Amino acid sequence: MNRDTAEGKFDQFKGKLKQSVGEAVGNDRLANSGAADQVKGAAKETWGNAKDAVHAVADDAKARTEVKHAEAKQHAAENAHDVREKITSTAQNVKNAVSAKADEIKRDHKRTA
Repeated sequence: MNRDTAEGKFDQFKGKLKQSVGEAVGNDRLANSGAADQVKGAAKETWGNAKDAVHAVADDAKARTEVKHAEAKQHAAENAHDVREKITSTAQNVKNAVSAKADEIKRDHKRTA
């Protein structure tokens, strides 16, 4: 509950009290003032509730964004790991192929020498 909501509830309570007293003593001015306070309080409370709803939606959106950011960061880290694994695996395969060819050339050279 925010300040506007609390003030609105108080204004409504105060207005009901003023209206009741005004009607009880036959004072239309006081009763009308109480009714006006109730309307003012209802408007304030409604405004406060709307602000609370906006804050709740904003907080939810922020939380969802943070989760998506964390997921994207994790996905990027996993992709980076996969790319590094592919690069090192390819380098190892090239090394093995070159070594095998070099060994083959050495064997052929020894036979002809």
